[in-house]
Amino acid sequence: MIEAWPAADVRAAEEPLLAAGVPLMERAAFALAAVVRRDLARRRAVPGPDGGLVEGSVRGARVALLVGAGNNGGDALHAGAFLARRGLAVTAYLADERVHDGGLAALRGAGGRVVVVDAGAGAAPSAVATEVAGGAGGAGGASAAGAGGTAGAGADVVLDGLVGIGARGPLRGTGAAVVAALLEALPEPGDPARPWVVAVDVPSGVGVDDGTVPGPVLPADRTVTFGAAKPGLLLPPATHLTGAGAVIDLGLELAGTGAQAAASARRPAVVRLEDTDVARAWPVPGPADHKYTRGVVGVVAGTATYPGAAVLASSAAVRAGAGMVRYQGPDAVGQAVVAARPEVVTAGGRVQAWVLGPGFPAEGDDDGQRDRARAALAAASGLLPGAGAPVPAVVDAGALALLDHRCPGWVVLTPHAGELAALLRSRGDDVDRAAVEAHPLRWARRAHELTGATVLLKGGATVVVGPGPTAYAQADAPGWLATAGAGDVLAGLLGTMLAARSAEVVAHPERAAEIAAAAALVHGRAAERANPGGPVAALDVAGALPGTVAALLALR
Repeated sequence: MIEAWPAADVRAAEEPLLAAGVPLMERAAFALAAVVRRDLARRRAVPGPDGGLVEGSVRGARVALLVGAGNNGGDALHAGAFLARRGLAVTAYLADERVHDGGLAALRGAGGRVVVVDAGAGAAPSAVATEVAGGAGGAGGASAAGAGGTAGAGADVVLDGLVGIGARGPLRGTGAAVVAALLEALPEPGDPARPWVVAVDVPSGVGVDDGTVPGPVLPADRTVTFGAAKPGLLLPPATHLTGAGAVIDLGLELAGTGAQAAASARRPAVVRLEDTDVARAWPVPGPADHKYTRGVVGVVAGTATYPGAAVLASSAAVRAGAGMVRYQGPDAVGQAVVAARPEVVTAGGRVQAWVLGPGFPAEGDDDGQRDRARAALAAASGLLPGAGAPVPAVVDAGALALLDHRCPGWVVLTPHAGELAALLRSRGDDVDRAAVEAHPLRWARRAHELTGATVLLKGGATVVVGPGPTAYAQADAPGWLATAGAGDVLAGLLGTMLAARSAEVVAHPERAAEIAAAAALVHGRAAERANPGGPVAALDVAGALPGTVAALLALR
């Protein structure tokens, strides 16, 4: 798994090393330069004698450093010095009069070029953007401090070191002007003429600890982060601007070891599960198992208006490996479910996790489904006398409006941003969909605080918040998964995963968040497996679940 730590914890972990004289900046800069050289060599790959690709030469490649006043600017300058000594043409564009003195001296000593960016006495941000992007003229005229630029020759790679992890709010001043100008001047992403952008620690201007994007940000093709990943690299909406990752180990003790770990209050702020995490935790039936030990999923979904939701949720539950799926709903919808999935039973009986709400209409006749879901939710929460032991539940779509009591953590809500905003407004918060999308972690936490339930906020990157101190952020789904019925499939899949560990989740409600995050990962992998790189239908995602699970289990 990828663990992301708050900026304050990273700085605290650096302090004893800095006090001991450990050259953290030099280590970080050397590793940054190595990553940049590797990326450039791969981008310049040429056919080899055996028909494969051989990394190309990077000598003479043009490197643009965007340098601000923070330590990230110092990292960029030192990395630029390493690159200049190896034959790359390095130009540092200084967006602040206060930059790291040691880094600047190292770059100049290595033969790097320095340009002061200032609309008054220095190079204008628009001229810098033209030079970096490639075009006539540029920042290398009389206003540039140093040697002149080469007209028409843009940068091969850009290092974004404008602000550090202590920055808050949007980019301001010259740095903001440079980024805004670059966003106008650079070719579109995917254009081979566009420079490779490497963010130093974090893309400048993103919320380091919360993933917000309050102003202009230069999207990175890669982010090289030091010591540990930062939450903003994993959280939406910023995670879509970070590109590929590379975490440079600086020897920081974040969680501690042994007795130190027991005494430490530090915990990762955000975790992203990887395939091997899901593979290790997936329950695999043995020779002594039967359908009831595998987990029975109860599904209250669909109406005469939206019968497909019941088919999709039930199909996903079956295909994900449920021991049994019990459907409750109108006879006509039940017949459609059984026609699609003859394994599903419509008789009552034991249930180890519920899936409630897919396909409920916003208003009007619901064929009694709201009453069924309300009763199941009360039973799952342990509020219905004589209903037996509580069990986990997935509350989706139309059932979210039925939350008239505080829920235990083993109840998992699965709203999209609009549904979460409606839920929060019903409890007095003035928030709309746009606000949720701008700050998903904040509002998912707020929903957990108000309801007690674990909250899985669906989106291009999924955020999960539960009773534990750590949030989860998964970005495993292709954009093609934004299609009708995909949420119904996720609900059924998650119901099966909760049913398989029902007693464990009720005993330890904080584990519901990890299971929900794992479901988001499997859901995304199944969408890609259903049709790699192209459009996908929700039923195809359900159909791809068995192969997806098998592929994950092969990693154990």
